[in-house]
Amino acid sequence: MVKKIAVITLGCSKNLVDSERLMRMLADVGYDVTDVASDDFLGSDAGKVVVVNTCGFIGDAKEESINEILAWCEAKNRGEIDALYVMGCLSQRYADELPAEIPEVDKWYGKTDWTRLVSDLAHRAPGSAPYDRVITTPRHHAYLKIAEGCNRFCSFCAIPLITGRYKSRPIEEIVDEVRMLVGRGVREFNVIAQDLTNYGKDIYGKVEIARLIDEISHVEGVEWIRLHYAYPKDFPLELLDVMAARDNVCKYLDIALQHVSDSVLANMRRHITGEETRRLLAEIRRRVPGIHLRTTLMVGFPGEGETEFEELVEFVKEQRFERMGAFAYCEEEDTFGAKNFSDDIPDEVKQSRLERLMAVQEDISLAAQEAKVGKIFRVVVDREEDEFYVGRTEFDSPEVDPEVLIRKTMPLQKGEFYNVRITSALPFELIGEPVKDSDIDS
Repeated sequence: MVKKIAVITLGCSKNLVDSERLMRMLADVGYDVTDVASDDFLGSDAGKVVVVNTCGFIGDAKEESINEILAWCEAKNRGEIDALYVMGCLSQRYADELPAEIPEVDKWYGKTDWTRLVSDLAHRAPGSAPYDRVITTPRHHAYLKIAEGCNRFCSFCAIPLITGRYKSRPIEEIVDEVRMLVGRGVREFNVIAQDLTNYGKDIYGKVEIARLIDEISHVEGVEWIRLHYAYPKDFPLELLDVMAARDNVCKYLDIALQHVSDSVLANMRRHITGEETRRLLAEIRRRVPGIHLRTTLMVGFPGEGETEFEELVEFVKEQRFERMGAFAYCEEEDTFGAKNFSDDIPDEVKQSRLERLMAVQEDISLAAQEAKVGKIFRVVVDREEDEFYVGRTEFDSPEVDPEVLIRKTMPLQKGEFYNVRITSALPFELIGEPVKDSDIDS
């Protein structure tokens, strides 16, 4: 009897890629694999196994992972599943503590123990290519993970403690993966790593992110390439030249800045000043006109007084980021920050600062959206709903950025690209109507 297995993914898109690789391996050894534990899955008479791929980045993510594990422990006790396995960042970080605290889990694995997990289940090693995977996103877009780990050691971040040092994948392997995925219908690639801007240095002796993106952009069938999680210090400016020159490299960059106050940046161990940050942003916008920048900022880090916070607010007003997220500092054990600073800013102050910063950004986001009204953009259709088709422009990454609601004035196909004229705007949505190619100049 073929066993059924569900791989439940928590956390970021990098975790999702790990799950997709695991799913491919499990399918290759004979499992019926799904990423959703539906009623049909639970009601099956076949042997049922659940793998939870956890996140251990911050407190809320750890709590979510623990709650998910406990829920499946209860399902196992009720006889709804036969076995429960846990992998990912949380189990990597707390490998010594978790087995004793949650004995109902059959076995615990680290972040990249896919081969061992599959071998333990199937009693033989998987045979698929190391980068082959099942795509769980809509067929036309996929995440492309080019590296694992991080060398930055920011004082607030536990990621290096979990993933270890930076490890780039070879360019040839990544390009082969892109060709394979294009052959399966993928046309949009969201390139991800903990730090894109350090790519290749461990393999080639120098940063090679520009060469990698250029080579991917020349693969026939690649329509959009979007870049996520750049680091501002030592940013490779040659990457901007590739973005400006290649039409299928989206004019979009996700670059986490965290703060602008020199004293806070020093406490965070970001190795950059506020003035250097401003100069970099100006250069990015100069070299890639029309680029949309997404950033992440942090409030409430030790040393952030009212003066430093006001500096951050003014920075956001000055830079007018097209896309911005923010979060309040939460002390992570064993990090440099936890060992060397006192987390003495009250939670209510952190929350108040977060709400104020995001209120400022909402007005900026609305203005950026309204500037698109009347213009025509190339949009990919992600799905169909009752009243609209729903898509995205090159400036919108899946899940995190605004969507385009396209009126149903003509039939459109999921996964295809269309010209859409924007007719109205909300802070986090655009509304438009499709335009025939023959009507663009009219």
